[in-house]
Amino acid sequence: MQGMTLEQLRATTSAGGVVSVTLKGQGSGFFMEIATRSGKDAFLVKARSTEPRRFGSPNSALMVLRDLGIVVAQIDASNWDPDQKEVTHNRSSRAQAMRQAHEAVAYNQSLAAEIQEAIDDPRPSVPHDEVMARMDARIARHKVAGAK
Repeated sequence: MQGMTLEQLRATTSAGGVVSVTLKGQGSGFFMEIATRSGKDAFLVKARSTEPRRFGSPNSALMVLRDLGIVVAQIDASNWDPDQKEVTHNRSSRAQAMRQAHEAVAYNQSLAAEIQEAIDDPRPSVPHDEVMARMDARIARHKVAGAK
């Protein structure tokens, strides 16, 4: 079974490719299983992930379906346990993710500044062939020096 984002589900629904939707209870939440006309079943995933999108209640999932124009769905509550506590990531893993995000932003800003500096450089550009010839000569000098 493959993952399908909300945008993909919207497009598939608009094209008439959705046969049925089942809200499957798992633990204290619900997941959306989608049957398509192509025969490839899918489940709804988070926007930038392959992780299944979890709904805390069938109401929230039904509101999403209604907004997509899907007005008939099945509910499978055989594995649903409303008393089960949700397993969440701890603060340290969230803090690590935020640190990584901040580092990525800082790197992107630094890289953008370097690129802009190169664009603004008034010196004339060096043709690719000339740069490669210089590099080949430099590599050859290092090989000769290393062989001695």
